[in-house]
Amino acid sequence: MRLSARNVLPGRVVALTKGATTAHVKIELAPGLTMTSSITNEAVEDLGLKVGDEVSAVIKSSDVMIGK
Repeated sequence: MRLSARNVLPGRVVALTKGATTAHVKIELAPGLTMTSSITNEAVEDLGLKVGDEVSAVIKSSDVMIGK
């Protein structure tokens, strides 16, 4: 699959928490560096996601905010 997004970060699912309609997927990008994605429960099922899976976080955004 080819994507127009340029920010593709490979990682591994380390936690998966389902809510009523949305799941939080925690991805370890590097030792000690994680990010969390909120996706639908349906997407989790369609992808067959489970802890330990190798995945890619694809980030497509027109804005990047920085805080200090």
